Amino acid sequence: MNPVTPLPPPQAHDPSGDAPPVVALDDHAVDNLRYIRRAMASAGSFTAVPGWGGVGMGAIGLIAAVVAGLQVGTRAWLATWMTAAALAGAVGGVSMYLKARRAGVPLATGPGRKFAFALSPALVAAIPLSTVLVQTGSVRLVPGTWLLLYGAAVVAGGVFSVRPVPAMGACFMGLGALALCAPASWGDPLLGLGFGGLHVAFGLWIARNYGG
Repeated sequence: MNPVTPLPPPQAHDPSGDAPPVVALDDHAVDNLRYIRRAMASAGSFTAVPGWGGVGMGAIGLIAAVVAGLQVGTRAWLATWMTAAALAGAVGGVSMYLKARRAGVPLATGPGRKFAFALSPALVAAIPLSTVLVQTGSVRLVPGTWLLLYGAAVVAGGVFSVRPVPAMGACFMGLGALALCAPASWGDPLLGLGFGGLHVAFGLWIARNYGG
């Protein structure tokens, strides 16, 4: 039989300070929890899309569709919709900030940042494209362009958000495609159906199922 190898004696404490420092188990656990929390935050969905804010944006869109239909001339029509867009953007931004703060969801990092970066390109592209369409006398194509690009932006941002968001974007794109083929007189009703009706409908869905 092989002799049993004795265990080495425990090492005595080195008073010289050359021994490696002992890290408490609690410190390791805290570091691991922080790492897991950061990983989950960057990989999760952006849940601060405001449902009630969407309803408010939709109400502005419905009012704008009625007011714009009463305007005479392209300049007044554009001014109506640009004013509505600014108001709706303010309502959406403030309500998103409040919902994110209430839920403890960061806007500048993780899914919030990805959502914003995915949403922005199509919205920015709408500005020069709309300008060219107006300058060349193709105002009839503006409603369809707005709906289509807004829908594309929402679909792209919705990849990092809750499930109803990309579904809403797809509906906007469908309305945009219809508006590009429809008579010019359909422009304001379709804009109202999109920026008004879809925002209200999906806003209520999100508010009911995703925390307001």
